[in-house]
Amino acid sequence: MKNLERKYYRFRYARYYGGIATADTVGCCFLCCYCWNYLRNLSPEKFGEFYSPEKASERILQIVRKKNLNKVRVSGAEPILGEKSFEHFCKLIEKIYDEDPRIEFILETNGLILGLNEKFCKRLARYPILVRVSIKGWDEKSFEKISGAEGKCFIYPLRAIKSLQNYGVEAWPAVMYEIFRQDGIKALKKKLEEVGIESEIETEYLEIYPFVIKNLKMRKVKI
Repeated sequence: MKNLERKYYRFRYARYYGGIATADTVGCCFLCCYCWNYLRNLSPEKFGEFYSPEKASERILQIVRKKNLNKVRVSGAEPILGEKSFEHFCKLIEKIYDEDPRIEFILETNGLILGLNEKFCKRLARYPILVRVSIKGWDEKSFEKISGAEGKCFIYPLRAIKSLQNYGVEAWPAVMYEIFRQDGIKALKKKLEEVGIESEIETEYLEIYPFVIKNLKMRKVKI
């Protein structure tokens, strides 16, 4: 971050969600072994340019108009890393909705910072957004191996989902199927129930790049 400017390295159309305008940023509080953007998040200072919320929204809306889309997301890294990046994200949402109220904004997050800061969840309830929380393990041990973060942080993404739902935000968990398989999904469902979350678990599928295979082997994560 530089003031309220966030680094983005590209703006693009993506086929997901039936077609979506995507702003790819850099910088994450995790270093997940299967992340397709691992190398940029490992060295974010080497990639991208700083954009204000206004400039980023302009680039996103250009794609929306060109492709006749109604969905927008920030991807590639973690949109919310702290106070400044959260403020940037909120202003980005506001700028986009001011220009086109029909937009459906999907926040893809690892949920760590939202789970640590309930006030962020409360503020997000002001906006008609959808929040997809990517869960990185089914217990503390698997979480630490997959995300590279301390196992004790496992609970925070679950708390994020619970807090968001309590404030009326549509939020749900998503997992990487090849990593979790049925046993991991079953274990996660039990954890979600313990926290008081009743949500379907979305499954996504691994994008296999050579560096992903290398990282999986280094972390001893089986697929």
